[in-house]
Amino acid sequence: MADAPDTHLIETLIDSQTLCNGSFLKARRDMVRLPDGGIASREYIVHPGAVVIIPLLDDQHVLLERQFRYPVGRVMTEFPAGKLDPGEDPLVCAKRELLEETGYTAGQWAHAGALHLAIAYSTEIIHIFFARQMVAGAPQLDKDEFLEVQSMAIDDLLAACRQGDVTDAKTLTCTLWLQNVQSGAWQLDWQ
Repeated sequence: MADAPDTHLIETLIDSQTLCNGSFLKARRDMVRLPDGGIASREYIVHPGAVVIIPLLDDQHVLLERQFRYPVGRVMTEFPAGKLDPGEDPLVCAKRELLEETGYTAGQWAHAGALHLAIAYSTEIIHIFFARQMVAGAPQLDKDEFLEVQSMAIDDLLAACRQGDVTDAKTLTCTLWLQNVQSGAWQLDWQ
């Protein structure tokens, strides 16, 4: 709910229409009343939410994945991530996704924060987790999931971000978190 001082910025729903009702994403078109009384259309994607994990290895390395992302037509380097199942706790999802995609489990977890990925056209929120005390195991990929898991030095990840080799928004945001946690500027509550 918005704070009272922001009421001059709030748009209110007049009507809502489903444009697409897919198995994963839904698209909507809403008619809204603008703060000045005008009317506008808002088209957006309804997303179930997701998690992203920053898996810390003991040797100043992190685990990353490389996988083909169809909408952009290229192989992307990114931190492990996945969507929430209906009603699923984000930490439970993070543990599941880390195991399924990388085969690793973690002895300690810390919730870092949240990321609204594309606020102009999506409801998606991504919960950011750090994982450490990693134990390797066998990945449990879905039958239609194809990816490579790789270990990368944190300095090499920073360079890849700086050089434009890593362009995934959630991975760039997580790398900012990683830099600040590594430097001691930001603290985590490890569980």
